[in-house]
Amino acid sequence: MNSSYSLEKLVQAYFDCRRHKRTSASALRFEQRLEHNLLDLNEKLRDGSYRPGRSICFAISEPRPREVWAADFTDRVVHHMVYNEISERFHRRFIADSCACIPGRGTLYAAERLEAKVRSQTQNWTVPGHYLKIDLANFFVSIDKRKLWPLLVDQIPERWWRGLTKTVLLHDPRLDYEVRGSRAILAAVPLHKRLTNAASHCGLPIGNLSSQFFANVLLNELDQHIKHHIRARHYTRYVDDMVLLHESPDWLNGALASINAFLPALGLALNPRKTIRQPIHRGIDYVGQIILPHRRVTRRRTLRNALRRLEEIPADQVFETGNSYLGLVRQAGASHHEQALICRALLMRGHAVDGLHLDKAFRRRDLKPE
Repeated sequence: MNSSYSLEKLVQAYFDCRRHKRTSASALRFEQRLEHNLLDLNEKLRDGSYRPGRSICFAISEPRPREVWAADFTDRVVHHMVYNEISERFHRRFIADSCACIPGRGTLYAAERLEAKVRSQTQNWTVPGHYLKIDLANFFVSIDKRKLWPLLVDQIPERWWRGLTKTVLLHDPRLDYEVRGSRAILAAVPLHKRLTNAASHCGLPIGNLSSQFFANVLLNELDQHIKHHIRARHYTRYVDDMVLLHESPDWLNGALASINAFLPALGLALNPRKTIRQPIHRGIDYVGQIILPHRRVTRRRTLRNALRRLEEIPADQVFETGNSYLGLVRQAGASHHEQALICRALLMRGHAVDGLHLDKAFRRRDLKPE
């Protein structure tokens, strides 16, 4: 047993895990017998008998049909504990332009980072430039655990934590899972994008914190290649969505060739249908926003989906969903028009809005008489 493990770390992982999952059924069941469940999990971790449990498989339809896997709440607690213990040592090795599943580096960070790089490349939009936008084919499904594991081992010298990390990584949810939700939507997911059709040594389940972290560890190898071998000055990545900037389209073509030659070593490949090389002034679609000359706006499809959902969802979901969308579009620098449209949709559904800033909705009963 490794002395660096403690019950306190397990309890902290539980609180981290429940922060956004407290109302889920598995989280509520765990909380009903919280002390018993934590002590039982602690005992299994200490004696080495812990094994991941059953997962839930379901599909989402927006923005396109996609298979999602949800680990049992107990396993999510373990994922958070592993992440809390080992993530920082990997984060120190990541480049500053690696985004997603890193504290402080969400979609807003990614959008602002790319916007700053665009302004630098174009000298504040005074000189022309080009961008190369690339995306990996079937990324999470195609991750080869045999190539990922050595990258993890190098940075986890502690035997106990290494063993627990290996248990999380190599667990195959396809061996014990339950299908929930619409089977029609699940059937609409292309076969090559389904974890159930991947090779036994390939694929990480979309939906787990551990999967997002492990994906960043693997793609750090590509980040290092792009920054130090290709020597790209302006580059950023959000999960598997990458953008390179340069004044020369020929240089970008050479960078693309180098990336294509490097990826097989990681067991990955680019999606040719999502490889785009365009002049920067036409706008760069990235993390739900469009970087345009002197402004950053919300992607039109995102706004259309938001307005459609606010019209269709049940009345008891409009308040939370509307405020969530207001927060999303507010991330764009030029968002007044989008905020106004969402506020109008909220007014049509019977809610009040902050007419001065257009940044918050209120339930009618929340309004106090003057």
